[in-house]
Amino acid sequence: MMLNVKKLHPLFVGEASGVDLGRPIDASTRDAINNAMDEYAVLVFRNQPLSQTQQVELAKAFGPLDIGLKRLKKQPDRMEHAELADISNVGEKGEAVGRDHRKLVSNIANQLWHSDSSFQKPPARYSMLAAVQVPTKGGDTEYVDLRAAYDALPDDTKAEIEGLEAEHYALHSRFMLGDTDYTEEQKNALPPVYWPLVRTHPGSKRKILFVGIHARAIKGWTSAEGRMLLMDLLEHATQPKFVYAHKWQPDDLVIWDNRCTLHRGRRFDVSQVRELRRATTLDVEEADLAPA
Repeated sequence: MMLNVKKLHPLFVGEASGVDLGRPIDASTRDAINNAMDEYAVLVFRNQPLSQTQQVELAKAFGPLDIGLKRLKKQPDRMEHAELADISNVGEKGEAVGRDHRKLVSNIANQLWHSDSSFQKPPARYSMLAAVQVPTKGGDTEYVDLRAAYDALPDDTKAEIEGLEAEHYALHSRFMLGDTDYTEEQKNALPPVYWPLVRTHPGSKRKILFVGIHARAIKGWTSAEGRMLLMDLLEHATQPKFVYAHKWQPDDLVIWDNRCTLHRGRRFDVSQVRELRRATTLDVEEADLAPA
């Protein structure tokens, strides 16, 4: 199989073809996808009708899998594998759940700009989102390139934020949206972590502006001042010139690199079904996986 990539945005994102992701991925194909990810950060694969098991096996070819917020266990799970996240408004009988359903309230947080699992160590590397059923209008997923966002910062801002660390907390976005019904055990299950605002992407070797809605404070700053800086930086990073909007079709699979992108879902008519499922790999090096 030969991976072919066509650029979809002036800065990043490629539409990939020539690979059947439902089959086991060999080393050469995996390397080709990794190399393309380092360049494009987001790869769009069309016409990939993957079963849940096939999606999990595909993700496992790129590293150990992350379960993220699933460890909080707030709601029943429709997925056949614990490693799959149910990104949908679908109930147990396949129906679109009501507006007040906890699942829908929780998933609305996905409409805020974020990097998957930036609230933990290790964080996420690749996310692989597969479309099963999509609404007739809306429900796009938007992506931004944090490498281009860093490059476009004024020099004085680059100097100001160099060396600063942001605190990322899993439930920060939920609390912002009024989703506060969590036990103390759940609130403490994923304690805050700190990441530098300026990081270097391992594959492309480019600097990135590592912001997102999970970031709620700047280490050593007051809460007010830190949050204003984070909001200003997020506003800069999500300017339209840095954004690619993906319009979903059934059987699409989109892979993105959480180390150098942000993403968000967009609003849609919640009386219609929007069913996607995500597998996510952890950002660990192969050396970290070797037995001691």
